Amino acid sequence: MEKISAYIIAYNEADKIRAAVNSVLWADEVVVVDSHSVDGTADVARELGARVVQVDFKGFGDLRNQAMAACQYPWIFSLDSDERCTAEARDEILAIVGSADPRDAYYVPRRNFFMGRWIKHSGYYPDYRQPQLFRQGALVFAPDAVHERYELRSSWPAGYLRHAIWQQPFKNFEEIMHKANRYSSLGAVKLAEAGRRAGMGTAFGHALWAFVQHYLFKRGFLDGWAGFMIAFGNFEGTLYRYAKLHETQSNWQPPESPPLTRAGRGQDEG
Repeated sequence: MEKISAYIIAYNEADKIRAAVNSVLWADEVVVVDSHSVDGTADVARELGARVVQVDFKGFGDLRNQAMAACQYPWIFSLDSDERCTAEARDEILAIVGSADPRDAYYVPRRNFFMGRWIKHSGYYPDYRQPQLFRQGALVFAPDAVHERYELRSSWPAGYLRHAIWQQPFKNFEEIMHKANRYSSLGAVKLAEAGRRAGMGTAFGHALWAFVQHYLFKRGFLDGWAGFMIAFGNFEGTLYRYAKLHETQSNWQPPESPPLTRAGRGQDEG
């Protein structure tokens, strides 16, 4: 059987990285690609036997390309720090790699856990995001800041695993707000690079559409309050993505504030 590298991208994820690394200890090597965390993420990863590679963050597309370059074995399994491989997915991956004629890349379904429940709708299951099991050289990412595009370099279409890994996309409501802020800033840069323009009406329209898509068309309402919060988080992130683009393009400046002195100061008295 050919060997497998598992890589995990992380930044200030000391509270998540232990479980992520533990879930892929079956791989022949575990590479944690860290972007100079300051909370001990790298220390925890090394303690568990992972090899840590420090990469300056220039966007998720570049980060994934560098993560793949850091892997030394013919097969790569990618994981984010908020994802966990399951025993069933592990066994299916090992069976694929050990088979006679596997495909070059495979999508992996993800089950998301949020607000104490498994999310079954909201566009969060099976949540095929990008191929997460692939041969070296079969996948390359565009240098996008966020929502990175990828190119599959294979004469065969990607396959699909049957068994899911799981993800905890948000550990609490504070993380929803944090991610909405960070990803909207990265998204605004991506929109600007694509030559997009936006006003506040455009921002609200796109945000409302994002909410409707997740809550109604992707049946987020069937996930209860968790589905509502996922839809609202998408509303908020989309609103600020376009609003930040509008802010940059408008280049608002504060009003001038000349120095003020007391009337008469510096003049002779009497």
